[in-house]
Amino acid sequence: MRILIAPDKFKGTLTGPEAAAAMAEGALRVYPDAVVTALPIADGGEGTVEAAVAAGYSERLNAVVGPILKPVGAVWAFHERTKVAVIETAQASGYLLSEPTVENSLRAHSYGSGQLVAAALDAGATEIIIGLGGSAMTDGGTGALRALGLKLVDVHGNLVPLGGGSLIDVVAVDATGLDPRLAGVKIRMAVDVDNALYGPNGAAHVFGPQKGADAGAVELLDAGLRNLASVVRAATGIDIDIPGAGAAGGFPALFVPYAKASIERGFDLVADLIDLESALAQTDLVITGEGSLDAQSLSGKGPLGVADAAHALGLPVVVVAGRITVTPAQLAAHGVVSAVSATDVAGSPEAALADAARYTSRATSEALNGI
Repeated sequence: MRILIAPDKFKGTLTGPEAAAAMAEGALRVYPDAVVTALPIADGGEGTVEAAVAAGYSERLNAVVGPILKPVGAVWAFHERTKVAVIETAQASGYLLSEPTVENSLRAHSYGSGQLVAAALDAGATEIIIGLGGSAMTDGGTGALRALGLKLVDVHGNLVPLGGGSLIDVVAVDATGLDPRLAGVKIRMAVDVDNALYGPNGAAHVFGPQKGADAGAVELLDAGLRNLASVVRAATGIDIDIPGAGAAGGFPALFVPYAKASIERGFDLVADLIDLESALAQTDLVITGEGSLDAQSLSGKGPLGVADAAHALGLPVVVVAGRITVTPAQLAAHGVVSAVSATDVAGSPEAALADAARYTSRATSEALNGI
């Protein structure tokens, strides 16, 4: 028996690798002679770097400027042979690095993420994957591009301050000092949302309140992103208000016109990154899962993306999650033959959260016994 274990993170309790380890323990109790392979996944946001490292990339650490100017240590990944680098906005510019206050929602910026791009270029990367998610800022990616030499100026010709709250004052973008190495590297941005840059479905209105923005700050941030799009459109002829541009505070906005970056579905990009297809071709059974398997999971991202890929090959799929709120029939449509939650095994959400690894392991054994 060959078992592939490919979970996403159990947010707040277990990382992808930790969840995979717990599932492996549970699987080996049922199939002690099985050959188990762990291959954590991600949707392109938090956990993308961990998935790359688990798949064989080397881990790198750089000190960068955090979202409110405090220095932070940010982890990224690099593959020496392929020269592919993997970074996350959550590592350098994440919401956990900034208190969610109104002031910080306007000040927060992505400068540190740009410093990670520069570090990847210094390492000789020819392709850079940027996982977007878990961000503190709503700055349209301006901070990151400013770390790479772009300048944003106001009506007086002065540089505008970092942060989304200053975007309303931008009248021109000066790309003459942009790092020339960007022209020779492929940048792929992994997103798991399709939000526009601005408007009711845009970065500020949908995600701004989570970052501390009140109604007034949301309107200011949205107006700034709208202004930025207008300035860029006038300068380049490129419309940056496109699906997915609202991810990570509008991070793709300037990378699309000034770094020729692509916006891609996060799960598909990560699946390619970790070579999920090859792993599936060498297994008999797949175990996947995440912290909460709910209606959002049914879109085919994350664990059910794994399930769909496995189902297409005729492989049985077992799902283990912190909690499961979808029906067995809904899961069966994705090839899932058994599903158990850690919450059900533990008896309560509180117990499951208190000892997530233990109950995830036990839920895995129960799910496999239920086949």
